[in-house]
Amino acid sequence: MGKKGKVWRAGAIGHTGAGGFGHGLHLPYKDLPGVEMIAVADPDEAGRQKAMAQSGARRSYADYREMLAKEDLDVVSVGPRHTLAHAEMVEAAAQSGCHVYCEKPLARDLLDADRIVGACCRHGVRIAVSHQSRYVEPFLTARAMLQRGEIGRLLSIHGRGKEDHRGGGEDLLTLGTHVLDMMRYLAGDPEWVFGHVTLGGRDIRREDAAQPTEPVGPVAGDAVTAAYAFPNGVRGTFTSVRAQHLRGRRMGVSLVGTEATLILRYGKDATLQLSRTPIAPEEGGQFETLGIAQEPTVANSTPLGQTDMLFRGNRLAVWDLLQAAESGREPISSGKDARSALEMVLGVYASHLAGCRLRFPLEDRRHPLDPR
Repeated sequence: MGKKGKVWRAGAIGHTGAGGFGHGLHLPYKDLPGVEMIAVADPDEAGRQKAMAQSGARRSYADYREMLAKEDLDVVSVGPRHTLAHAEMVEAAAQSGCHVYCEKPLARDLLDADRIVGACCRHGVRIAVSHQSRYVEPFLTARAMLQRGEIGRLLSIHGRGKEDHRGGGEDLLTLGTHVLDMMRYLAGDPEWVFGHVTLGGRDIRREDAAQPTEPVGPVAGDAVTAAYAFPNGVRGTFTSVRAQHLRGRRMGVSLVGTEATLILRYGKDATLQLSRTPIAPEEGGQFETLGIAQEPTVANSTPLGQTDMLFRGNRLAVWDLLQAAESGREPISSGKDARSALEMVLGVYASHLAGCRLRFPLEDRRHPLDPR
């Protein structure tokens, strides 16, 4: 089944205490047909043993480079939530001939994102990134409804972050990457961005940059508003304001069409709501929650035993990555897609600091909040 034999030989890289294995990126290989979980790597001894037991791996290593050198692997998860080492980890895996499943966000900045994508291209391997909503319901149904014209012509698409204590800049990066990736998946490649970021009601400056809860690159601001231009005149917005989650579940995407409005909400029990009320969407209306069947499972695989969309999505994403590697196509959530989502994030800061809208792709690949 794999390029080196009858089965795919899988491994996972993590770092307990420094991003771990992300949202279970060492777990999708277990009990997939034609896949053997061979090894995990983690500098932390207790973390190694735990990851080994959870994943069913046969062996463990303190150094991921040693694992890549000693094990004949076909696919590797780069699991840490911290992005500081993503580029070197992916590059090492690609040099070893391994396809890669990587935690989001892809990289700290666009320089590292370009490095990651370039390494995978040079070594002829595929990379997928854990934007799980591309693989699971109800997002699949929403995309199909949009393509069938069931809400009429798409007029606008609006995203919100979780808007908890991370609301604003950190929310834009850590959760907004999911939302912006889905906006692009539904509406196409954005043409330009115009961003406005504030802190305590004033416009941020570059020196307002701070480290977020986890080291994924500098962030700034407690309120973010961004406007995007998508193809066919579709308007897009993203909003995140700190400490608004007390008003209810916020993270989601709203699709406004000429005939109806669809609202997607993220979470373990992600939902899809439809309204055909003939009033402006911002004035409310009557929404019905659509009943959505579970997405197809991987044939001949062991049931997951849970319905969390992240775990469902990880398994489907890894399976799609393996099929993409066999057929030579790009994964549904590719490294290039994740780089574009990161560009939509960092473009907000770049536009705000420049005081004008900026076209994609961004010419300056440095992090906009880095000292100049």
